[in-house]
Amino acid sequence: MSGDPHEIEIWFALNDGVLYLLSGGADRSDWVRNLRANAGVTIRLGTETRAAIARVVTEPDEDALARRLLAENYRPRHSGELDEWGRTSLPVAVEWARGTLV
Repeated sequence: MSGDPHEIEIWFALNDGVLYLLSGGADRSDWVRNLRANAGVTIRLGTETRAAIARVVTEPDEDALARRLLAENYRPRHSGELDEWGRTSLPVAVEWARGTLV
């Protein structure tokens, strides 16, 4: 864990108010180690910035949902092979309360 702020550009999928991400570096990624130590995060989507809570997905059905959503979201636009990435990456869920603009 570095504790340093990280701004990353990352593929995501939204489902029922939950933002799903896949960490290709799994637990080795600084941003994942940071959220494990402190789940409070700031998410910027376009021009909107919100405080949020992030967590590693551990429930099997939600894990499968996150992987499927991201693969489906990016497969049409990405010419590379996404199967291994979708299968081996670490799913993360981010949720924010309405009205929490930063």
